[in-house]
Amino acid sequence: MDTEHSGLTVPNLITVARLFLVPVIVWLIGTEAYAAAFWLFVIAGVSDGVDGFIARHFASRSDLGAYLDPIADKALLVSIYIALAMVNEIPFWLVIAVVSRDVLIVGGVMLSWMMDRPVPMQPLLVSKANTLAQIVLASVVLADLGLSSELTPIRHLMVIVTAFLTLLSAVAYLVEWLRHMTDGDDHGQGEQTS
Repeated sequence: MDTEHSGLTVPNLITVARLFLVPVIVWLIGTEAYAAAFWLFVIAGVSDGVDGFIARHFASRSDLGAYLDPIADKALLVSIYIALAMVNEIPFWLVIAVVSRDVLIVGGVMLSWMMDRPVPMQPLLVSKANTLAQIVLASVVLADLGLSSELTPIRHLMVIVTAFLTLLSAVAYLVEWLRHMTDGDDHGQGEQTS
């Protein structure tokens, strides 16, 4: 049986440590220390799995962790994408698409809260696939640069896959958000409109 905690649990401390890795990885990319950036990115990914495992199996879930974990994941991915675009290793248009999708989702969530119609925070399957594609692309680019892995064809393929899933997940979230918001209009304001 899970117990909800309010303080800094072990999973939350791991998540905070992952947040501290973000500027280090960005700095390593900026200084072309790609091998070190790759291995730190791997460590960050493993830590994400570890904190989730501990939270689920050792009754360490918390409200703070529910918000902190996705923030850490997004901070890591978006920062790496921007850094890789700055050194011309991934296209700027892809970074714009990834960041725009996240802004769209955050904006929708904030607007729904302001309108007293909070959206349930449940990731869609296409969103999970999109996140996986983003992680794979970042890993492939860093491995290609840092480990001389000759992964250029896979890099090109993953750019296309990531772009497609980014667009698809943005549309899916928009559809879900519109459905959620208009359901409230039908039930809450039906008597007031004629």
